[in-house]
Amino acid sequence: MAVADRRKRERAARREAILKAACGVLISRGVRGTTTKEIAEHCELSEATLFFYFQSKDEILLSLIFESIEFWAKGLDAIAARQLPSLQLLDAIWQFHEAVYLEHPEYFVLSAFLAQPQVLENVSPEVKEEIARSSGDNFRRLARLLEQTDDAAPGSVLADLIWSLFLGLTISEASRANLGHGKPGQGRKVRTRAFNVVKRGLGRAPASPTSGGDEAVAEPVAGAEDGRP
Repeated sequence: MAVADRRKRERAARREAILKAACGVLISRGVRGTTTKEIAEHCELSEATLFFYFQSKDEILLSLIFESIEFWAKGLDAIAARQLPSLQLLDAIWQFHEAVYLEHPEYFVLSAFLAQPQVLENVSPEVKEEIARSSGDNFRRLARLLEQTDDAAPGSVLADLIWSLFLGLTISEASRANLGHGKPGQGRKVRTRAFNVVKRGLGRAPASPTSGGDEAVAEPVAGAEDGRP
């Protein structure tokens, strides 16, 4: 029994190492540029050994998609458990987005990739349904939180607004970087300004200073890996 348990732990650790390496390759190469060969090299494994743990690149990507869904669920549940006042709740939600982007930018890369046509053509209908169901659960988690921050707008509308705004701004930042424009840290400033515009629209923030300076928003709290915003 002890040997079987040790082998199970070793297998889980190796799978985790492969997924971690895949994240690094995704950030540097993008989804289409990521290959199992390069992932294996980052793990100092042969490609044949990698296939002992994952049958294909698609299986690795799907594992990361489900990992990200679980991560978001835990984080949103942790925010809900804090029972924050509306303004602090809105800030906490945005801070959590920033914390996830800081620690797991690959999750946003995968979200943008899912919007492209035919990316799931090799995925079974059952797996697609599970992705839709579990990601839909997260959307509803976010909507329930956001409906506590505004009496007029439906939570689902606010969830679409916050998620699409943050994801769109990260894509815009990456596009500028690929074109050789933008400065390090500029994306965070742009996102902060955009978020404060949303807060003013919801009546949750004072008018922006006329000086054009950066409005402040609280820094993400360390420890986002366990879902704490």
